[in-house]
Amino acid sequence: MKLAIKRHAGDVAAIFALVVLSIVVAGYILNHERLRFPLIQSVPFKLYAQFSTAQAVMPGQGQSVRVSGVQIGEIGNVTLKNGLAVVEMDIDQKYKTLIRQNATALLRPRTGLKDMFIEVDPGSLNAPVAKPGFTIPVSNTLPDINLDEILASLDADTRAYLALLVNGAGQGLKGNGGSELAQVFERFEPTFRDLARVNRAVAKRGRNLRRLVNALARLNTAVAAKQTQIVQLVDASSKVFSATAAENQNISRALADLPGTLSQTTATLAEVQAFAQELGPTATNLLPAAHALPAANAALAALSEPSAPIVKNEIRPFAVAATPVVRDLRPAATKLATATPNLQKVFVVLNHFVNMLGYSPGGGQHGYLWWLAWLGHNTRTLFSLQDANGPYRPLFIQFSCTQIKMLTDPGAAFGLVGALLNLAPLRTFCPGLAAARDTSGSLVHSSPTLSAG
Repeated sequence: MKLAIKRHAGDVAAIFALVVLSIVVAGYILNHERLRFPLIQSVPFKLYAQFSTAQAVMPGQGQSVRVSGVQIGEIGNVTLKNGLAVVEMDIDQKYKTLIRQNATALLRPRTGLKDMFIEVDPGSLNAPVAKPGFTIPVSNTLPDINLDEILASLDADTRAYLALLVNGAGQGLKGNGGSELAQVFERFEPTFRDLARVNRAVAKRGRNLRRLVNALARLNTAVAAKQTQIVQLVDASSKVFSATAAENQNISRALADLPGTLSQTTATLAEVQAFAQELGPTATNLLPAAHALPAANAALAALSEPSAPIVKNEIRPFAVAATPVVRDLRPAATKLATATPNLQKVFVVLNHFVNMLGYSPGGGQHGYLWWLAWLGHNTRTLFSLQDANGPYRPLFIQFSCTQIKMLTDPGAAFGLVGALLNLAPLRTFCPGLAAARDTSGSLVHSSPTLSAG
């Protein structure tokens, strides 16, 4: 065997090369025929779309599924279910999160030979992502429309007029080429743009109209369910309107008075605004007092609990017993208030006088009350002594040594007065005047000061 292979090595190499080449060519052909190789290519993401008709859709012919002109998959099998064509869409795995559950699909021809493809609008981003096996409903799809279907929807007269229009267009364009027609279409571009804007507005109006019809249906259903309550409402409204009609004159008068009321309200609110501007800072300043109110209330409660029996058992009976006396005193108090109109002024003046007596300025100076107390103390001392002959008044006389010398010195100005009063013995209390005798011959001893009484 090995010897035969060696002898025919060229033939074996040629056969092997042919086999490899056939495999490569087969793989290339199968790849372009959209055959998916297991373990090499991923399994497609399958979605479905329902169409009223799937004419010219041929599975396996490379018909594509596109989004904005970009191919995202291919058309797979086509089945009939409940009178609708269900087209399988094999989506590439990298686009599996692109299509949403509110997506729409249009079946369109790529060429005039009905080479079909599916144009998909992925839907809004706030909608959920379509799961594997999701089917786009027939309400979100549109099939391809043939020209004969358009003509079949027209009546005989319209078809005749359309034929005349086409023939006339052919005669008008005969020999002139398509340049003039292109120019005409170019001039119609603003019109087409405005028509597109009108169509978008009409489509939006249609969506709003659908929502309105749906809302009206729900409203009518709710009204039908609440028919009894609506009848009662209408009956009550009729009574209200009847009462309002009966008060027509009063309502007119109220409306006539309303402008003046509003003017007065405006002026009042202007004044209230000034009050509010003052009230704001005042309320802010009252916040500490308000914060202290709980503690004050607790202290008041603690005071009220022991005071309640006193008020109930003592003060209240006293007030009840004193009521007749107070009632009898009312005429006398009224006459007294009439007879003494200036009594309040008198007490105000008296209060000022007492304040003046009690005033004690700073700096150590004593006020009048202090001196009145000192005067009262001296007066009590003055009248607190007595003997067998009755009360007597103590008298204190104080001299300095200089004054004693002036009063007892015969050569001094007051020496005669000292001799008449016999003040020479006083010299004994002063130093420096001891062993000296006065004119009376008395011996004087020294002493610092003298206080006699």
